[in-house]
Amino acid sequence: MEILFVSHKFPPSVGGMEKQSFELVTGMERYCRVHRIVFEGKGSILMFFLGLKREILRTCKAHPNITVIHFNDALLATICLHHKGYEHLKRTVTLHGLDVVFPSEIYRKRIFPKFNKFDLFMAVSHATADRAIGLGINPDKIIVINNGVDNEPLHLNQHSQSTREVLEKYAVPTDRPLLVAVGRPVKRKGFSWFIREVVPRLDPRFFVLLIGPFDNHPGFFERLLSLVPGKLRERIMLFLGFGSDAASIRSLLADHQFNKSVKHLGRLSYEDKTMILQSSDAFIMPNIHVDGDMEGFGLVCLEASMAGALVFAADIDGIPDAIRNGKNGFLLPSQDAEVWAAKLNQLIANKEIVNNNREAFRAFTIANYSWDKMVKAYYSALSE
Repeated sequence: MEILFVSHKFPPSVGGMEKQSFELVTGMERYCRVHRIVFEGKGSILMFFLGLKREILRTCKAHPNITVIHFNDALLATICLHHKGYEHLKRTVTLHGLDVVFPSEIYRKRIFPKFNKFDLFMAVSHATADRAIGLGINPDKIIVINNGVDNEPLHLNQHSQSTREVLEKYAVPTDRPLLVAVGRPVKRKGFSWFIREVVPRLDPRFFVLLIGPFDNHPGFFERLLSLVPGKLRERIMLFLGFGSDAASIRSLLADHQFNKSVKHLGRLSYEDKTMILQSSDAFIMPNIHVDGDMEGFGLVCLEASMAGALVFAADIDGIPDAIRNGKNGFLLPSQDAEVWAAKLNQLIANKEIVNNNREAFRAFTIANYSWDKMVKAYYSALSE
């Protein structure tokens, strides 16, 4: 079997979709012959899209044994939907989440149902599969294949600083219980909701850390977007993965009610982030419902679990495919501040919750999630 993978989400860009795409393409090379057309950040992404048909036809002509073309998200599938010249090949698509529920009536009602022209869909979670079926995709053409996670031992630099030194470097208290969240400041992540609604209910000894891309001041593009009408602005932010929650987070961090207990560290090195996760009392993923957006899977939860953090995540969207309640973390009702605060406050009252579950939860993640397991599932589906 020879497969052509097409993806515009690929390293050196960093993100969950880029990681999944890289692991799928490189992992499949162990099982069959792989060809790739991927955007690696060189040149214009617009020109990459405009030249896709020509490049696909050229690659198929050069390698006539290709039998499957795999598009690694629905945006690519949309662009290639009406291509001519390779309809005789099997065409498959990975569905992640936002690429299914993107808030455009034209996309949902007129474009997405036409995806039934494709032969097979791999949804990253049951929630993603359900949304796709609800929009008209033939359920017989959808299978669920969860993403994986790096489950090799974490190798930190032997000459690195101690955890205390890392915390002190970022002016983080070393004598307070830590709650850590990681991710882009987009509304569905629920960061501003957690600060506003849960933090006032927490034991005052807790200190909340946010890690991920973040600007302390609005940049030019954010100021420009503020001039765009509301719904259009939201769609642009979703399409570009822009920090739709950044302004709210900034406002809360400027409030004396919160800035003594919450801090945003911005982007961190892999080593510093891992050490902070290892020293945390809990990793939190307090996602909320946002129309036209969804968390397709929740890879960051698995990464936190692998780092040894105790995961508390919202029971929403595709997150339950990554976190099995009581197995490798705890699922809590989305936007229920009372339950979130009560569960987290137990960590201070009963330290055994952390100590007894860390390794058991990490072991469950290792046993049930890996990139190789994901790749084998893709290989089996594509072979059939």
